[in-house]
Amino acid sequence: MSESAVRQGNAGELLLSGVLDYRSGPGLRKQGQSLIKASKDSTLVLDCSAVTKSSSVGLALLLAFMRDGLAAGKAVSVRGLPEDMREIAQVCGVTDILTHPQ
Repeated sequence: MSESAVRQGNAGELLLSGVLDYRSGPGLRKQGQSLIKASKDSTLVLDCSAVTKSSSVGLALLLAFMRDGLAAGKAVSVRGLPEDMREIAQVCGVTDILTHPQ
């Protein structure tokens, strides 16, 4: 099983990686929220290209990070959404939120 992480990438990037599920979600939520608060960038890109597997928890994390970014006045977009996350987003009816910059 791969280690899950959320970390700062280049300016304005949050890089998510590993398995996003009920075990990793709470810790990632806290880490991501702190990174978003600390960021001085006006735009935020949530890069999911290194996510290896995700449950609905991964989708909930993305939506929470998007809310955090928007509350901080940042334009937010998602990049590299894996197929399993895309399918969950489609079922939940939030595909448009994830695929268009907010």
